[in-house]
Amino acid sequence: MSDLPVSNPASSSAPASALRLVLILGLLSAIGPFAIDMYLPALPQIGASLNAPVSAVQASLTAFFLALGVGQPLFGSLADLWGRKKPLYLGLAIFVLASIGCALAQDIQTLVVLRFIQGLGAAAGMAIPRAVVRDLHTGHEAARMMSLLMLVFSVSPILAPLAGSAVIGLGGWRWVFWAVTAAAVLGMLAMVRGLPETRGPAARGDSQLADTFRAYALLLRDTHYLGLVFIGACAMAGFFVYLAGSPFVLINHYGLSTTQYSMAFALNAVAFIGAAQFTGALGQRFGLATVVKLAASASGVVMVALLTYYLLGGDQLAVLMALYFIASAFMGLVIPTTSVLALEEHGAIAGAASALLGTLQMLMGAIAMQLVGLFSTGKPLPMVVGMATGALCGVALTWITLGTARGRQTAQAQ
Repeated sequence: MSDLPVSNPASSSAPASALRLVLILGLLSAIGPFAIDMYLPALPQIGASLNAPVSAVQASLTAFFLALGVGQPLFGSLADLWGRKKPLYLGLAIFVLASIGCALAQDIQTLVVLRFIQGLGAAAGMAIPRAVVRDLHTGHEAARMMSLLMLVFSVSPILAPLAGSAVIGLGGWRWVFWAVTAAAVLGMLAMVRGLPETRGPAARGDSQLADTFRAYALLLRDTHYLGLVFIGACAMAGFFVYLAGSPFVLINHYGLSTTQYSMAFALNAVAFIGAAQFTGALGQRFGLATVVKLAASASGVVMVALLTYYLLGGDQLAVLMALYFIASAFMGLVIPTTSVLALEEHGAIAGAASALLGTLQMLMGAIAMQLVGLFSTGKPLPMVVGMATGALCGVALTWITLGTARGRQTAQAQ
């Protein structure tokens, strides 16, 4: 086996090696989102095929999200105890077996259970790649690699729904699960030679399970870490609200076709991805903490403008799309940068820190989506209220977290 060198971070950042590493980590990170986004167009067909009501079919999606939240701390802990690669292999193996089971499921109850197991396996790819980035780099280099990772990862909301529709059209909904099985197998093969073990025996030392519990206890007492996690979580919550509400608003209220909706959704993803590529350069010039302050505040201002427009009776799709495009770009600066800052001081327990970050952000996004759903009318205003609330909570947390003495030290250290 030929692994990339990890003893010297500079050597691992050589262009070819860095690109290969980012592509592999991005593929591993995207397997879970692909299993969500490719699956969405299949929901009606699954209900008809398995003779299941809408609520039961939706439960298979909820089960996957819950498993992603539960599984990330588990695999983050294993990544600190065993190293990074073994838990990734374990997670992918679970994902592959559960995906095959989903493809063969004959009733909705079995599918829901297997979707939960599938989500547990996918959680490894969500939690561990961020820890690998932290193992190799800190500061601006970490922000740059995290942005590249986000670039690969963010292909999912652009391509996965279209790919899912194509697969369903060719072979039916079961072929969605065969497709994600193939993607997971490809990820395992890529890991064999292309992914280094970035937490070797010397770094693991005599790590025990008790150390993991102590790591989570430490993280949950670290208000600076939690503040940074929840800044990103607020941005994610606004996106989750948009994710849940936009099909009804854009298709039913504004009359877009499903293809037009996919293009509108992709437009926001492009804004997010494009802006994220500037985090390293902007962080190096102005400091990562300053980037977060300015980007979060600007996103809040844009969302307040959008909310004000709808409160005053406006109802133009162009205004919604233009202002959320701008807000998405600012979120592309906030989310990867806060992830880097949150992990910066926790290199020794980066797996646990990354996993807890992912879990808290996933759960907060799901809660926000559910709460706003209670007030959803299919019109833009409830959705925009939820999106603006997330942005404003993020602004408040940003200035509270990065305005403290420790936050100022973080800013000065960049």
